[in-house]
Amino acid sequence: MRNAKTQQPEFDYTLLVLVTVLLGFGLVMLFSASYETAYVKLGDPLYYFTRQLIWTLLGLAAMLVLINIDYRLWRELAIPILGITMLGLIAVLFVGEERFGARRQILGGSIQPSEIAKLSIVIYIGAWLASKGKDLRKVSYGLIPFAVLLGLLVGLIVIQPDISTAALVTVTAGAMFFVAGADVVQIGILGLMGGLTFAGIITQQSHARERVIDYLQTLPNPLSSPDFQVREGILALVEGGFFGTGLANSVHKRPGGLPAVHSDSIFAVVGEELGLIGTLSILALFLYFAYRGVRIALRAPDAFGSLVAFGITTWLVLQALFNIAVITATFPYTGLPLPFFTYGGSAMLANLAAVGILLNISRGGQGITLDALTRLWRRNRRPRVSHSQRRRGATRILGNTFARHSNTRR
Repeated sequence: MRNAKTQQPEFDYTLLVLVTVLLGFGLVMLFSASYETAYVKLGDPLYYFTRQLIWTLLGLAAMLVLINIDYRLWRELAIPILGITMLGLIAVLFVGEERFGARRQILGGSIQPSEIAKLSIVIYIGAWLASKGKDLRKVSYGLIPFAVLLGLLVGLIVIQPDISTAALVTVTAGAMFFVAGADVVQIGILGLMGGLTFAGIITQQSHARERVIDYLQTLPNPLSSPDFQVREGILALVEGGFFGTGLANSVHKRPGGLPAVHSDSIFAVVGEELGLIGTLSILALFLYFAYRGVRIALRAPDAFGSLVAFGITTWLVLQALFNIAVITATFPYTGLPLPFFTYGGSAMLANLAAVGILLNISRGGQGITLDALTRLWRRNRRPRVSHSQRRRGATRILGNTFARHSNTRR
């Protein structure tokens, strides 16, 4: 039996299988929900499915790459990553494609910077919090700089406007702030500041104010909600019953029924076709994802890994719960997608990239490091040498790498 000090963390194969199940389930339901609308509106029943499949494959490729990159690399690159993300959030305000009164997409609608920003912000906040240590409990060193930093990042998302994503990022960052060591008073002050800020935003933006009013009118009887999407979603869930009407047999997914059936409303289609069993299965899968993610966070080798693992888990699970709550009329309408199910390339790519980082944390950060990338870059800049010299150089680099890993394990 190996010494506990030299034993490496085990790769979380269970999480990998869980994500694979979510992806397969999501693709099947996306096809079922979208093929009729795609045929009627675009003349191609596979339009949404094929594009989602392509983005899923790209996301899986990104996940496999990130599994093999030491997560500590992202701590070193946190500032450049955040800088690029902020440029994207600023660019979308000027060159973004306007849809439904908001500018959230660039490059012909294929990239949504706010989706990528979720992961970037988790990485940066994780690096920032990990660097503070015990000083985080000092108001002038922890709460105030954190509130200013978070306000700047969230502000760029709010002015798109994308209030639901801004709220998700705020709650995720606040949860990371709490587990990093902030006391209850700081969390209370942060929550009060955030609540007042979002209340002010809602009162100033008519579409957000109308959604809250509609939600309050929906509470007594969701079937008589003034919001057509909420009303149709509840009808779909009710008609699905316990066992559902059967895969591909949804009536409310047809044109003229549920709006955004391949995106925001896909959970309602699951409820109608697969019934309560299908919806509870999705909920159970995400709750199990939460368990695996928190387990990885607790076993992470360092504070940065723990915070990033917790942040990724909170973000994905909380987003799923928000989407489900909207469809079940237990939360005001938001445009947050259901991870791994909702149609959207940027979201799928960001979700699977986040899972790749989470899985690398589960294996203790083994993989390509910043030092290895630096050596490779310097080596590629050197003049070309003979084949035998190249072999000796490669042997020396591998030997140094092996020695460093051996010392780390001792």
